[in-house]
Order: sequence, then structure tokens, then C-alpha cells
Amino acid sequence: MSDDFNMSMRKFLKQVGVTSQQAIEEAARDKGVEGQTYEARAVVTVNGLDVEHVVTGTIKG
Repeated sequence: MSDDFNMSMRKFLKQVGVTSQQAIEEAARDKGVEGQTYEARAVVTVNGLDVEHVVTGTIKG
């Protein structure tokens, strides 16, 4: 892969991580809940490459 491709992919994934964390933290603050466990699912789709990558996990409050 080219350096440009790798850099743009890393930039996109960093943005996904940072903005997702902010959105989850805001939702948790708005709900005012702590000590709970949440099942999480993230889907990354790349048009033109026919990629749909799913990550699942648990977030503990």
C-alpha cells in the first residue's frame, strides 16, 4: 500500500476512535448511569472496496 493510503486510513480510524469515544461518554453522562455494562457494536464500511468490518465488545461503566 502507498504511504498516502496508509496515512489517510490511519487518520480516518483515529477520527472514528476519538469521535466515537466522545459520543459514548456524552451519552453516558446524559443518562447519568455508572456501574452498568453495555454491549457495543461498531461497523466500518468502505464503499468501493466491498468491506464491512464489525467489531463487538463490552463497555463497563
